[in-house]
Amino acid sequence: MKHFSIKHFFIVLLFFIGATTFAQTELKGKVADFLTFQPIESASVYIQNTTIGSISNADGNFVIKVPQQHLKDTLIISSIGYKSFKVVINEFENGSDIFLEEDVASLDEVVIVADPRPTTGNGIVQKAIEKLPRNLPEQPYLQKGFLRHKERNKKEYKWLIESAITLYDSSYASGAKNNLKINVDETRKSYDLRDIDSLFTYSAYLKNLGSKAVNISRNSVKTSSLVNAIKWNDSRVNGLENLFKGKLNLVRNSNVTGALFGKNILEKQQFDLDTILVDNGRKIYKIKISKAADFVGLNTPNIYNEGFEPKGWIYIYYDNYAIKKVEYELIAASDVQKKRSKSLFDTQTIHKLIITYMEYNGKMYPNYIYYETPKLVNTGDRSSDRVKTEAEPGFDKDEQYYYTIQEILFSDIIQDPELINQELKQNDWSADIFSSKPYHESFWKNYNVLLESKEEEKLIQDLSKRASLYKE
Repeated sequence: MKHFSIKHFFIVLLFFIGATTFAQTELKGKVADFLTFQPIESASVYIQNTTIGSISNADGNFVIKVPQQHLKDTLIISSIGYKSFKVVINEFENGSDIFLEEDVASLDEVVIVADPRPTTGNGIVQKAIEKLPRNLPEQPYLQKGFLRHKERNKKEYKWLIESAITLYDSSYASGAKNNLKINVDETRKSYDLRDIDSLFTYSAYLKNLGSKAVNISRNSVKTSSLVNAIKWNDSRVNGLENLFKGKLNLVRNSNVTGALFGKNILEKQQFDLDTILVDNGRKIYKIKISKAADFVGLNTPNIYNEGFEPKGWIYIYYDNYAIKKVEYELIAASDVQKKRSKSLFDTQTIHKLIITYMEYNGKMYPNYIYYETPKLVNTGDRSSDRVKTEAEPGFDKDEQYYYTIQEILFSDIIQDPELINQELKQNDWSADIFSSKPYHESFWKNYNVLLESKEEEKLIQDLSKRASLYKE
């Protein structure tokens, strides 16, 4: 009976996929500033009262797939600091340009009201942290999302994976370490040309295992061993597990010991109220993040990931103190970290993070995540060796330093306990983006993804050509 039920489930699932393949309307457009005509990046594009949506890319372009049952609903295009654009979906002129006008509230008008509320940046942020149990989900939920993971040097892409993922979170009150799961469901694209990265990483990997690396070359190392080395390296800093369960998930994990946005938040950073903006008709604080007395660190095992100063912005709704957006950077600040960052990465900005949230049924859910960090490709390569390498003919410094970018766009939110339990049982719950995953064309026809910018599209096309030649 159990076997029959699972089989029946997949038959129904395949029928549903087939029936809805052509039940989508694709909307395209471009979002720009009304006065400057410059594209607006990361503008929210979504269907009102749903979780279906996307964001605009670096060129201001967007694409969103709308189920047929929502054609009479309202499409909203919004960006912090601008008046929102609203239109009934079946009246939207596909491919049109949408120009947003600035919308800024009066800072003085808001600050001098006779309401016993904080009027400083520090006070507002502390209030927002206090309100997190009320503003973040109290019940378990699932979210479906799209992941684009890319690695590149200053010239070209070296690795690209695009996948559909599922996030499970039991609630804000529970610790993320044991109560948050990520699964890679399907893979749309996968190109990997990281030989140089692999050899540098392999040296450190052997050292971690207690072995000594001698005369390593690509031909002398098995591909499976290189993959294990890259997995090990990625899992230390920028794997999906770390992104969601670590300190850089600033808002979700503010209730864990040593959190950057935890109880001692003002010891790690200071907050200055900059202005009051408007987001989709609601007033929102724009607050500057700067350094405090102490350095900031991530306490990463076996890596000196300390000695930073924070920089960025946090956007908090005026009415309920819900956090809408965080832009956060960790810059090398201690003498040790400055030297390390210059030597290994050729940059002082080691962590760059953007997280935005969507409101659904009165709670804030993650909507978009952007994380960028330089790649530890020089691990295990001594400074004296690098000096010799850089002196060799044809050496190109722009090809040596790598960085990783992870982008995640979340859409569907599932709150039904029965559906959640079904998925908890059926999913493998593996965040391993290396593992082989199925590809179904009909699945991706209906899935909202991040639209590439023109530059990204060109780099991806170049990577796919080089990958094809490499296989030949």
